[in-house]
Formats: sequence, C-alpha cells, structure tokens
Amino acid sequence: MAVPKRKTSKARRDKRRAENIKMTAPNIIKCPQCHEPKLPHRVCKSCGFYHDKEVVKAQ
Repeated sequence: MAVPKRKTSKARRDKRRAENIKMTAPNIIKCPQCHEPKLPHRVCKSCGFYHDKEVVKAQ
C-alpha cells in the first residue's frame, strides 16, 4: 500500500484547499423602477418593488 514519505506541510495543504474556496462578489443590478443598485431576485430596499409590483411599502 502506498504511504507518503513525508508529512504534507501546512502551506502546501492550504494552497490545495484554497482553490475550492474562492469567493466571488455578488452581481449588482439597477432597479427598473428607481434605478438604485440592488441584488438580483430580491425586493428593492429603496422603493419596495419586485417584478413591477409593490411588495413592501417604501419608507
């Protein structure tokens, strides 16, 4: 059975694991009603619209 000859260093181990943990910034779009930046598929915080319908009362 194959056995490692040397212990894998922490740096080498962490470099290998870091490839799968890359984070990406969320896409930010403009609200079609008020043109404020918002996250997609979420209610706009400034106007309260979602898919051309007012879902939440704007403050």
